[in-house]
Amino acid sequence: MARMVQCVVLKREAKGLDAPPHPGELGRRIYENVSREGWQRWLERLTMIINEYGLSTADPRTLELIEQHMVGFLFGEGELGQAPEQFRPPRAKK
Repeated sequence: MARMVQCVVLKREAKGLDAPPHPGELGRRIYENVSREGWQRWLERLTMIINEYGLSTADPRTLELIEQHMVGFLFGEGELGQAPEQFRPPRAKK
């Protein structure tokens, strides 16, 4: 039976993650409060953030910025977490 969590992203109960997806206290907090689907939504947002800002995950400053976006997106804390202002979703293919 899947572990269930009250997901802060989906605002409902959903299947939880199998393990903390991030190190440390933040990883534990995510594990306890974010569902698999909520985490997948974060990964989609992360891809958008990396592409829109042209970030390199090899740069330690980038990792700090990503973590700030993560906390903003998942928990609504801090100043980051929204889609980049200049982001325009791709048009649907016809």
